[in-house]
Amino acid sequence: MKGITKRKDDYSKWYNDIISQADMAEHSPVKGCMVIKPYGYAIWENIRNILDKMFKETGHENLYFPLFIPESFIRKEADHVEGFAPHLAVVTHGGGKKLEENLIVRPTSEAIICSTYAKWVKSYRDLPLLYNQWANVVRWEMRTRLFLRTTEFLWQEGHTVHGSCEEAEEETLKMLEVYRSCAEDYMAISVIKGLKSESEKFAGALRTYSIEAMMQDKKALQSGTSHNLGQNFAKVFNIQYQNKQGHLEYAWQTSWGVSTRLIGALIMSHSDDMGLVLPPKMAPIHIVIIPIYKTLEELSDIMEVCRKIKEDIGIKYIVKIDDRDTEKPGAKFFEWEKKGVPIRVEVGPKDLKAKEAVLVRRDLNTKSRVSLETLTVSIEELLMDIQKTLLEKHRKFREENTFSIDNYGDFKNLYEGEEGFALCSWCGNPECEAKIQEETKATIRALPMDGREEAGVCIYCGKTSKVKAIFAKAY
Repeated sequence: MKGITKRKDDYSKWYNDIISQADMAEHSPVKGCMVIKPYGYAIWENIRNILDKMFKETGHENLYFPLFIPESFIRKEADHVEGFAPHLAVVTHGGGKKLEENLIVRPTSEAIICSTYAKWVKSYRDLPLLYNQWANVVRWEMRTRLFLRTTEFLWQEGHTVHGSCEEAEEETLKMLEVYRSCAEDYMAISVIKGLKSESEKFAGALRTYSIEAMMQDKKALQSGTSHNLGQNFAKVFNIQYQNKQGHLEYAWQTSWGVSTRLIGALIMSHSDDMGLVLPPKMAPIHIVIIPIYKTLEELSDIMEVCRKIKEDIGIKYIVKIDDRDTEKPGAKFFEWEKKGVPIRVEVGPKDLKAKEAVLVRRDLNTKSRVSLETLTVSIEELLMDIQKTLLEKHRKFREENTFSIDNYGDFKNLYEGEEGFALCSWCGNPECEAKIQEETKATIRALPMDGREEAGVCIYCGKTSKVKAIFAKAY
């Protein structure tokens, strides 16, 4: 197998090498699209299963809406259509005939879902509607990158309806916290929760919140968004309900989503120059056992021990014995390192004689010898430590590369050099925001939930500021 490009030499190529050599995905014959291979898809299944459980625990149900949306539906909400127009894929013919109305291939589902909700919501007794769908979407992208930005990608989109602005805001923030928990507690990615600026919010939303993560090149990756849609879509699609007093009111809505770009976040948050590094809670395989032998007689005894280890550990974890006779142990080590399996167990004749096994933890690439009697407990403790260590390492990296800056010259110097997150005062004027982006390519990633309201002086214009903003270059 080929080596992996070093991060410091070519970060973009390093990222693509990781995906290729971990056998996660490849480019499709359809330009801009990707084939997600079994190992990559297994990671997406883990993300999906974790989130799906959390959604259901917070009272949501799954449903499914069509892939095609009538063009007239999309055009009903002006901000919405303006935001998505450059990325729409349009179907003009079907069954060999020109369609009476063009169909849009789903870029997001607010339009078709709202048109249906208008039929479902009649009374306050019908509320809230708490639904989610797992689906694919299409957004015509000019520059694509596996997992991070492709023309077609997989995601989930939640769409809820409420009787008040307060309920909608509570839902919006609740789902943002679900995303934070998934990122930090399972993916070991430390994130910042925050409010998007007006220019960065979702087209048609009242407010947009996001979780932002720092990648190893110190750029930001928006890793999940939650939108308070207000009554904008309800008024356009006539979603009204009769309140307890018998009066008609427009409903309040939310939408929220994450996508397969979370796999890109995993890769860029934890991996190293040897290959993929996965937190145990995300790994398709937790432990790989490799028998090391020279003779068939050695193999028989070693395999008996390997099978016993798998039987004991496999009760709680996904374990694979790599007993292929077509590859030498070194080649197997190399392969599983690239795939980021958290723990490798090596069992050879000397280990068998000492009643021990060798444990190799992928994140630190360290070895330890462990008694076979305590192996199960040792592995369990090691997996928990790997999960904890990866989160602490990622959080420390973000904190060390987040800078409080109050001088625009220092700000510009940051984005001409090492980069990172800049925490700065901002006056709230979109013109200052646009000028900063034009001059440095850094954008406001979020107004942090913790301590964003703080008096100061705008980093760009020098006028009085009431908020702090996180600026960064971003994917």
